[in-house]
Amino acid sequence: MYKSLFYLAGVCAIAVTIACNTKKEEKNEITKLSVTNPLLMDTAFLKDYVAEIQSIQNIEVRAKVKGFLETINVDEGQLVNAGQMLFTIRSREIEAELAEAKAKVKTTELEMQNVKTLADKNIVSQTELALAVAKLNEAKADQGVAEANLSFTKITAPFSGVVDRLKFKVGSLIDEGTLLTSLSNNKEIYAYFNVSEREYLDYKTRSKNDRRNIVTLLLANNQPHKYKGVIETIEGEFDRNTGSIPFRAKFPNPEYLLKHGETGKVQLTVDLKNALIIPQKATFELQDKVYVFVVDDKNTVRTRNITILHELPNLYVIEKGLSVGDKILLEGVQTVKEDDIIQPVFIPAKEVIDHLQLIK
Repeated sequence: MYKSLFYLAGVCAIAVTIACNTKKEEKNEITKLSVTNPLLMDTAFLKDYVAEIQSIQNIEVRAKVKGFLETINVDEGQLVNAGQMLFTIRSREIEAELAEAKAKVKTTELEMQNVKTLADKNIVSQTELALAVAKLNEAKADQGVAEANLSFTKITAPFSGVVDRLKFKVGSLIDEGTLLTSLSNNKEIYAYFNVSEREYLDYKTRSKNDRRNIVTLLLANNQPHKYKGVIETIEGEFDRNTGSIPFRAKFPNPEYLLKHGETGKVQLTVDLKNALIIPQKATFELQDKVYVFVVDDKNTVRTRNITILHELPNLYVIEKGLSVGDKILLEGVQTVKEDDIIQPVFIPAKEVIDHLQLIK
C-alpha cells in the first residue's frame, strides 16, 4: 500500500512539473514582441484655423434723400448687375425744389437779357450786367443741385452682387440715411484667420511660389470648398492679447455658394523641424491621458505618460515624455502589463514610419 501511495505521489509530481514547464514555455512564446524607437525628422501637417468669411465687396445701401419708397425693383437674394435699378423714392419736396429752381432760372435769364439790352445802349452800367449774369449763374447752380437731389431718388447697384434683406415695403416713409438693404459681391471671397507668431515666422521663410501657400477652406458641414485659395496678405500688427496676426486668403466662388458672414476653417500646411515621431499604434489611453510602454535595459516593460503635440495620419508628434534613445513597445500593447519581462525584437523607427505613411 505504501509503495502504491509513493508511486502515485511521484506521478503527480511529474505531472505538475510538466504542466509548469509547459506554462513557462507558453509565457516565453508570448513575450517575444516588436519594439522600436521615436524618430527625429522634419515633417509638416495640415492645421485648421477658424476663419471668418467676407465678400470682396460688401456695402450698405442707404437712402440719400427723404421721401416715400415708391418702387422696389429687386428681391432678397437676387443677383443684380452694376447699374441696375434697386429702388426709387418719391420726394415731393425735391420735386418742388426743382420746379422752383427751373422757374427761377427762366426769370433770371429774362432779367439778364433785359439788362444786357440796356447795357448795350449804355442805359445801365456794365456792373449791373455783371450782377445780372452772376444772378443767373447762381440760379442755374441751384437748379443743378435740385437735379442732383432728384437723381438720388433713383438708387442703382454700384457693382454686381447679391441683394440682402429688404428692410422696408413700398410706401414706407424713408429718412435720409435710412438703411434699405446691403449688397455683396460674392464672386470671390476673403477668409480671415489668425496665425501664431511661430507659425507666421515659419510661413515667411517659404518661397512665395511654394505650393503650401495654397490653402483649403472647410465649410461648416466639414466639407471642403470646391476651389482652392491663395494667401494674399498679412496684417501689419500682432494682437498683444492673443499673440497672433491675421492672414487673408482669397477663394474663387463662381457658384455663389459662400456668403458674407459665414464661418469655416482654413487648412494651412505647418512645417515642423526636428519633430519627434512615434506610431499611434504604440500608444494607449487611460483616464484621458496617453501612455506608451517603454522597455528598459533589462527588457522590463514600464508605462510612461506622454504629451501629444500634433496628430498625423497613423503617427503622433510628441511634445514631451520621450527621447530618441527610448525603446517603446510596438505590438502587444493591449496584452502586456507593468513590470513584464519581454523578449524584444527591434524594428528601426524609419522602417516602421515609412510603412505607416504608405498605408495612410
